[in-house]
Amino acid sequence: MTNIHSTSTLGPVFIGLPLWQHSSWPKRWFANRSTTQLADYALQLNSIEGNTTFYHLPSTSTVDNWAAVTPANFRFTFKFHSDISHKNTLQHCDNMVTQQLNLLARLEHRLGQLMLQLPAGFGPDQLPRLEAFLKRLSPAFTYAAEVRHQVFFAKGEEEKALNRLLIDQGVNRVIMDTRALFKGPVDNDITAEVRTKKPRVSVNVIVTANQPVMRFVGNNNNDDNAACLQPWIDKCQLWRQQGKSCYLFFHRPDNQHAPWLAQQFISSYNQRYPQTPLPALSFAPQQDDLQSQLF
Repeated sequence: MTNIHSTSTLGPVFIGLPLWQHSSWPKRWFANRSTTQLADYALQLNSIEGNTTFYHLPSTSTVDNWAAVTPANFRFTFKFHSDISHKNTLQHCDNMVTQQLNLLARLEHRLGQLMLQLPAGFGPDQLPRLEAFLKRLSPAFTYAAEVRHQVFFAKGEEEKALNRLLIDQGVNRVIMDTRALFKGPVDNDITAEVRTKKPRVSVNVIVTANQPVMRFVGNNNNDDNAACLQPWIDKCQLWRQQGKSCYLFFHRPDNQHAPWLAQQFISSYNQRYPQTPLPALSFAPQQDDLQSQLF
């Protein structure tokens, strides 16, 4: 099918990983380019799923340094602190929210989204609490919400209510794809551990705002990952044609291998849509073979 859309008319794609540094990457990926892994990372990927703020908030000088070493087109996507989402479950936490927003506002346009990851126990009876929380948030930022309660994936009235709420508030619903992670036998201890931590939920693809977020968790089998990635290639292109900004984050059981999963998606996308390609990653010599990254 002919692609009539030029690159300039398509929405942007922000691709990232759940971490920006690993001890193996200077030699295997970055080829020892600099002393700052975030700077090297940002030369090749334009976003990051920032899990660090889920556990603790950085200093202002650290945030300022993040902004200083990343290019203008880079986008951080940080999670709300767990005290907000899990410990307090969105109640009595306005001061904590204000503190985090004021801190991350120092990133200015480099702050792509703030992601609210809710615990599996956060169910439909708590939607009024979610609505009240979202309404109190500053409109100066873009937000995404991830739910894990199974009823929100059953395509029933409870899920419809959640989706309506997010649409009304202009909040992106995070799409979690863990199909590849749970496919096949457990091949090592890391995979076994990750399977206990990641949710096994249906992949319900719905866009509730203009910056859809997809978190893809692969396994250690290249063919499994390729099969599960395929639907996202056309979906990404569709979102771009609709003028939406796509945020795509790629995980592996051992995330030192995540860059190769991101490149696997990019390669497949560029093969499908060569007229509107995404920038490919560049690996250190002898490290660009996807098969070499498998266990």
